Amino acid sequence: MIESVCILGATGSIGKNTLKVIADHPQRYSVFALSANSDWSGLYDLCLQFKPKYAVVVDLDSASQLKFALSGAGLTQIEVCGGAAALSMIASHDDVDTVMAAIVGAAGLEPNLAAVRAGKKVLLANKESLVLAGSLFMDAVKDHGAVLLPIDSEHNAIFQCLSDGYRCGDSLDVSVDKVLLTASGGPFRGYSAEQLQDVTVEQACNHPNWSMGRKISVDSASLMNKGLELIEACWLFDINPDDIDVHIHPESIVHSMVAYSDGSILAQLGQPDMRTPIAYGLAWPERINAGVERLDLFKVASLNFEKPDDHAFPCLRLAKEAFKRGGSSCAYLNAANEVAVSAFLKGNISFTSIPDIIERVLSQAPLENLTSIQDVLDADAKARQFASRYVVEAVAQFTTL
Repeated sequence: MIESVCILGATGSIGKNTLKVIADHPQRYSVFALSANSDWSGLYDLCLQFKPKYAVVVDLDSASQLKFALSGAGLTQIEVCGGAAALSMIASHDDVDTVMAAIVGAAGLEPNLAAVRAGKKVLLANKESLVLAGSLFMDAVKDHGAVLLPIDSEHNAIFQCLSDGYRCGDSLDVSVDKVLLTASGGPFRGYSAEQLQDVTVEQACNHPNWSMGRKISVDSASLMNKGLELIEACWLFDINPDDIDVHIHPESIVHSMVAYSDGSILAQLGQPDMRTPIAYGLAWPERINAGVERLDLFKVASLNFEKPDDHAFPCLRLAKEAFKRGGSSCAYLNAANEVAVSAFLKGNISFTSIPDIIERVLSQAPLENLTSIQDVLDADAKARQFASRYVVEAVAQFTTL
């Protein structure tokens, strides 16, 4: 039976790699729906190749352009929808079996939650859903019988290293001693706090191992990506931050590990290619060819591990503190980071202003629990107001240097 797939964020790196895997297995998968934020031309090319039932573009003007282009190409059978609400519609559609949740940032929360509440198999490549609303999200997974599979290479590796039959959200077996979360260290590995003051946007976006979007590349450079992944791991595997050790691993070959009480450490190794975890998620509990070259350990020769520098890269510490504080802290952390990174990418603030802004916003976070999606959205909006105010102050400082 062919599995029907909806890809949220089809024009991004994860979306495109998902389509590569699907194209290699036409006997197993079909594309039911594709979405993009505003890249209608990129989505147009994908529609020509995969001919989905639905194509969603959040930006309404871009949706109109896509509809006109598809009509001109004779593909009037593809239904084009605009607006954010359409994302939840395709994610929860009765004809969809699997949802690749690959929208970047807080914008992915509502459609991802809609997919979970519809009981879909959800391949989660949007860590912000758990950072913003971890308790709500994981409760929905259990209440609606959804199957949640992590696609971030690190969490996918952890999942693979756990016992057969484990499901995300369950408590770990008592034999698990620690989760060892790996990080490449990004382009600034080994930099001092002083050296980081003058780094450029181009340097921050030049990741040594992975090809990623600009926002996530900056997150990797600041180690905030690892902080967000730590929070994600806490929710996925029902553990606390003290049970996770982050290891800087510059080769990006060991994607993460699980340490057991008998002294064993199980690791998942592979090329730094997202098609591997994507293929694992699509075919789980089976395995299929991902189109990835098998790792040659003779060529790798050596694997290195270092402790993260919390002084030069405070974002990891801030993420741990946010999870421990609870309430709206993680939502504030994520919102502040998105606002600060956006300002940095525009050249308005320095790289080291990012954690400073985040820490100031975190100090404003209420400790009341977020019990509804509206609570989460309200907290996100409030945090962005604080962050925007602090960005203005940081811009003034940056321009006087």
